[in-house]
Formats: sequence, structure tokens, C-alpha cells
Amino acid sequence: MAPNHSRSVKLNDGYSMPVLGFGTYASDEVPKSKAGEATKVAVDVGFRHIDAAYAYQNEEEVGKALREKMADGTVKREDIFYTTKLWNTFLRPELVRPALERSLKKLGLDYVDLFIIHWPVPMKPGEDLLPKDASGRIILDTVDLCDTWEVLEKCKDAGLTKSIGVSNFNHKQLEMILNKPGLKYKPVCNQVECHPYLNQSKLLEFCKSKDIVLVAYSALGSQRDPNWVEKDSPYLLEDPIVKAIAKKHNRSPGQVALRYQVQRGVVVLAKSFNEKRIKENFQIFDFELTPEDMKAIDGLNRNFRYAKLLFAADHPNYPFSEEY
Repeated sequence: MAPNHSRSVKLNDGYSMPVLGFGTYASDEVPKSKAGEATKVAVDVGFRHIDAAYAYQNEEEVGKALREKMADGTVKREDIFYTTKLWNTFLRPELVRPALERSLKKLGLDYVDLFIIHWPVPMKPGEDLLPKDASGRIILDTVDLCDTWEVLEKCKDAGLTKSIGVSNFNHKQLEMILNKPGLKYKPVCNQVECHPYLNQSKLLEFCKSKDIVLVAYSALGSQRDPNWVEKDSPYLLEDPIVKAIAKKHNRSPGQVALRYQVQRGVVVLAKSFNEKRIKENFQIFDFELTPEDMKAIDGLNRNFRYAKLLFAADHPNYPFSEEY
């Protein structure tokens, strides 16, 4: 008897989000066309939740792939849950809506399902994704995120996005939004790095208590993009405990890492542009980890973060100086 698994979670605004999403981020050396090809494969194998962002600079390709899959009858627009993200250079209130409209134009869509603040750390406005000074340091900015949030609320009211949320916020930053005078909509989610080496159990508990969904990125470890990740970082999928559990269930380590999140009530993103692995990553609904498996994986936590955002460590909004 196959375990009965709900494949989507109800958000605090009434919409639903599929619990397994397809990630579209790739480092610069990967051709942009690959994102489009992989998105089509992902939709074909069953992914309906597509996680993207302005900063990934491939929304045209991803949007075109989705429109092709709608045109050929594979899916309808309402079958797809599409997330985009507000980049750090657009956190000033007057830049929020134009940034979303720009993503929609690239995508060729009328609305997105979810629009989230990518990072709580604002950078100098302008066309550069990573604005730098003469000495090569990234130029940061100061913005009241409560003002930014109000414009996200307006984007929701205008029908440009169904839901709004945040990413890479710590619990104090979430509380700042939740306690904002005149709050109209709570964030539906907080998308953060989350995997067995950084299982975010305290943040998860906090989010659950506020009816905010935790969404896990780098759930399979990380792509090790040298711009963001140190090269001596551990390989999660080579972990002997993860490998042993995978072997016991006749599954891959990646499937175990994804299944772990779904069982603890986390929405999980799987990023791969490899056709075989995209298929494999979707096959997580027909097996179940035992309580002993879950406990063993919990025991791997070592608060190890792949994406540290160290260039922003001195900024007052730097999210990772808090314990959670």
C-alpha cells in the first residue's frame, strides 16, 4: 500500500503550493537555454511548482518553456505554481512593482503565483545585479523592509501575484513584518537554505507557529557556485548516513534528502538540469522514511551554511547573525 501523501500545502492566504518544487538557478557558465530545456523536462515528469527569480537571469527561457507546455496541452496556467523573487537592488518601495512587471514581461505571463523578497539585504539600486565600488566591494543600501512589504501587498491586490512571501529572513525579521502596524497580508512562506547539515529546526518551529510555510533551497547540498559557496564545503549526498538510508530503501541519496523535508512539513525545491535526476527527484511520493531514519538524519545537523552572504555580514539586516 503506497503511503498517502498530500502533494500540496495550504498557504495562510488560502492558495495552495505544491510541496515539491523545481529550482531553476544555475551559475553563469551554464547556458541560459539549459534552464528552458530542463523546465520542459520537469513539467513533463510532473513538477508543477517552478521556483525562479529575476536574479537567475533566465526567466525568458523558463517562461518560454512554460508557455510551450501550455500550448501543447501538457498543463494549463492554473496547474503551474510559479515563484519569482524581488532582487536586492529593487527593495526601495518605488522599484518593487516595476521589478515584478519586468519579470512578468520576460516570462510572458499575466501573474505569478508567488512573489518573494529574495534577501533582506538591500543593495544600491540600478541595473547591476551586484553593484560594486572601485575596490570591488558590493555596495549596500538602507531600506525599511516594512515599506517594501507594503508594496508587495499592493502587487497582490493588483492581481500581479497571488501570494507574497520572503526568503532568507531570520525569525526577528519575520516578526518585524508580522508586527508591522497596518499589516494586510502575512508572508505565506520563508524560503531558506535547509538540508540535513542545516536543518533549521528552530526556524521551522517558529514558522509553523505563525502559519508560515518553510521552503527549503539547497536541499540536496549546493551547486557550489564559487561566487556564493566556499570550495571546501562538504558534499551532503556523499554522507554515509544518508547513503545507508538510501540503500535500505533502494533509493538515491537525493531522494532521501528531499523526502526528509516533505515528511517534516517543509516544502522542498530540487534543482537539477540533468534529465535522469529531474525524473528521480520527482519520485519521492511512493516511499516513506521511518521515525528512526528521520531521527538519524536530524542527527546530521551541524548548522553548516553553504550560502553565507559574507559580503553583507556588517549590514544591520544581515540575517545570519541570529541563531535562527
